[in-house]
Amino acid sequence: MSDQLKLGLYMKNMFSDLIYINSIIATELIKITENLAALRHGEEFLKKSSCLREHNALNREILGILDKYNKAPNEITRKKCLEKHVLNHLEDSK
Repeated sequence: MSDQLKLGLYMKNMFSDLIYINSIIATELIKITENLAALRHGEEFLKKSSCLREHNALNREILGILDKYNKAPNEITRKKCLEKHVLNHLEDSK
């Protein structure tokens, strides 16, 4: 395998990992924001606002980005794990 091919594969894997890690960070920050808003203003405030719908849309967009760039079998497995976690959060928000 040529050095350029090895470097290209290394970079592809690195970007895949970074996208995955950033997806985790982004979805968890959204949940932290919701939790802080609920603590500060109360659950009813959060439920009446448009935030939950907007956060759900953002979470789904984040999962879409992860899906777009993570196609290898191990990447699909970890994407499904994060997707399950995020969807559980979305169900809890209802």
